[in-house]
Amino acid sequence: MDQNETLNSGVIADVKRRIEQMFYTGNREIGDQEPEQQSDISQQAWLYFVAFLALENLILRLEGKPTIRLNDGVTSLSHGLITECGRLVFRGAENWVYIYVHEHFCLVELPWDSAWTWYLAVLGVDFCYYWLHRACHEVHILWAQHQVHHSSEEYNLPVGLRHSILQNWCGFIFYVPLALVIPPAQFLTHQHINFLYQIWVHTRVVSTLGPLEWILNTPRHHRVHHGCNLYCLDKNYGGFLIIWDRIFGTFAEEHKDEAIIYGLVHNQPSFNPVFLQLFYNVNVIKKWKAMNGWQDKLAAIWKGPSWLPGKPRLGATEDKLDIRSREKYDMKLPVWINIYLCLHFVALVIVYQELALKYSDMTPLAVLGFVTYILVSQTVIGMMFDNRPHTCIFELTRCVIFVFYVHKSDLTLQGRSSITLLQPFFILSSCFWILQTFRVLHTEVKKIKKE
Repeated sequence: MDQNETLNSGVIADVKRRIEQMFYTGNREIGDQEPEQQSDISQQAWLYFVAFLALENLILRLEGKPTIRLNDGVTSLSHGLITECGRLVFRGAENWVYIYVHEHFCLVELPWDSAWTWYLAVLGVDFCYYWLHRACHEVHILWAQHQVHHSSEEYNLPVGLRHSILQNWCGFIFYVPLALVIPPAQFLTHQHINFLYQIWVHTRVVSTLGPLEWILNTPRHHRVHHGCNLYCLDKNYGGFLIIWDRIFGTFAEEHKDEAIIYGLVHNQPSFNPVFLQLFYNVNVIKKWKAMNGWQDKLAAIWKGPSWLPGKPRLGATEDKLDIRSREKYDMKLPVWINIYLCLHFVALVIVYQELALKYSDMTPLAVLGFVTYILVSQTVIGMMFDNRPHTCIFELTRCVIFVFYVHKSDLTLQGRSSITLLQPFFILSSCFWILQTFRVLHTEVKKIKKE
């Protein structure tokens, strides 16, 4: 076999392995990695995610159905970028407890290359995820972090990236019992692959998987989970498997005669990802302040989002809204603004990639500075999608800061950085907004009805 054939076979094998991981059918060899290497599984899946995203939209277009909305899609992708930035800042610190428990209190040493270890980890991680996910819906303060996953009024692959930057910190305790038997490398492997599997179930192009619906979490089951309809609330928590919902009474079938309405019950209209990450915490604080007595104040935090004094822990059914129809929040912007925002989002992705490649050689303060700039940029882009007043001034300031930063700093490290290559683009953007004389662009809200 010549060199080209060897290279081609290697590429094909790598693509096959990455796709298998997204559908939880990969081999067990990946469990031989060190814990700090496991994050590469998610990072290396981005290319395949983009390919599946293109395929999803192609199928929707061929079927004559609405494709991804630019503003909503960029917002979802921004949440994915926020989550990845969190990984760089926290550097896996949230897994320290798991590793510590395994090193000091492990009951049995399971071999990493054993099939029993692999399948035990499959079941254990998904079982713990079920209870973590259920708690995120039934405990108000946890729901304040998890609600971002339900904040979109659409249901497509990018929605699978909407997660709180604090999600791992909120949920690590649910996995600690596994540390008594499951090695950290195996645990982190399955945690990442479980996450990748859950991305593809966020789609409307797959109607049913037949008999597999009895065992696996599928797009059909997860569509119910994302619904605002009363029958959809607090149902179908499974990550990879749906059997836990069937066992513990939280399973619900999709109603063919009732269209599912996606989003939050009390929807928050915005395309600002940082705002969507944080806003619900204010609701928790307001509810806490409104309660009389410490018992009710604490209950406002640990009981369900719908709980009221004198009512069941998860709230009374008669008090819950049954959303059957709703107009979607949308904003009609000029084409040139949408193109501009897309280009700057791509620029942000390039900045993140530069950070991901070099952050291990940077000081924590420098990493935090990069991440802060990315979050501020996403806020401004979201504000522009929302057509907020004075956003042009914020955008000009953001572009000028970038140009000044690249010119003055030496944090691009060795060689010619891709960030440096973006400098002319940001200079042109700065000049454009100066010529606009800080005039806020006037556009109109366009509301579209739910299908």
